[in-house]
Amino acid sequence: MIYLKHFQGAVESKMIVKPELIKKLKGYFDLNIYETKVWLALLSKGISSAGEIAEISSVPRSRTYDVLESLEKRGFVIQKLGKPVKYIAVKPEVVIEKLKNNTTTQAEEKIKTLSTLKDTVEYKELKELHKTGFEPIKNHELSTSIKGRSNLYLQMKSVMESATRTIHLTSSAFELTKKMKMFKETFAKLKKRGVDIKVMIGDDETEAKKLSKKLGVEVKSRPIHARFVVADRTELIFTIKPTNVHEDYDYGVWINSPFFTSSLAYMFEMAWKE
Repeated sequence: MIYLKHFQGAVESKMIVKPELIKKLKGYFDLNIYETKVWLALLSKGISSAGEIAEISSVPRSRTYDVLESLEKRGFVIQKLGKPVKYIAVKPEVVIEKLKNNTTTQAEEKIKTLSTLKDTVEYKELKELHKTGFEPIKNHELSTSIKGRSNLYLQMKSVMESATRTIHLTSSAFELTKKMKMFKETFAKLKKRGVDIKVMIGDDETEAKKLSKKLGVEVKSRPIHARFVVADRTELIFTIKPTNVHEDYDYGVWINSPFFTSSLAYMFEMAWKE
């Protein structure tokens, strides 16, 4: 009977958790493998000493103290006052809220830093480096693929804002509406500089009129189902996929070739005048 109780205690002292769960939680909460195991062990017990946690989690006892200290600093566990020293697991929902707040704060700080980066000496040095490396590149060599919809929009915005004369854009009502703020702000900047902007969509005339009012530029309806932008008849970004694919799989090509893009702009103008 005594042997049976000892055996049951030994079995219960080990935490059995699927490796897949440990792997996923490790990623979700940005923990290392020992931190994940220790936190899960403490959650399963509620309150425990470092020795008990080491036994349950199978984390080396020599590492358990460092891991608990790290988890305490990050708000995953609380040290209970008194002796022997014991630790209490913080509720998962409280941890999630804390991490959300921390992430928001960090993101805001990062945005603030990036917003003021253009005023720094380092940014000027970056610009100089780019100019130095950019000059030797020939136009026909400046073609590259762009993966991901957010990357496509960023490059599209950059290409449009660099225009000094013309913008030829074909898209869909869905895409223009979804990124309304970006297109509206960019078009407003270009109009102030006197850039001629023409937009065509494959949707009906009603949608075209609605978008014209919202964007402040002329939008025409034409039976052309494509997504591309041509800036100054020299730079082109066109997409390979339609807008209904997942944004991670959206794919486009950026080309800096007046020979090709001027021809595309000419065909755009022909369709525009029809």
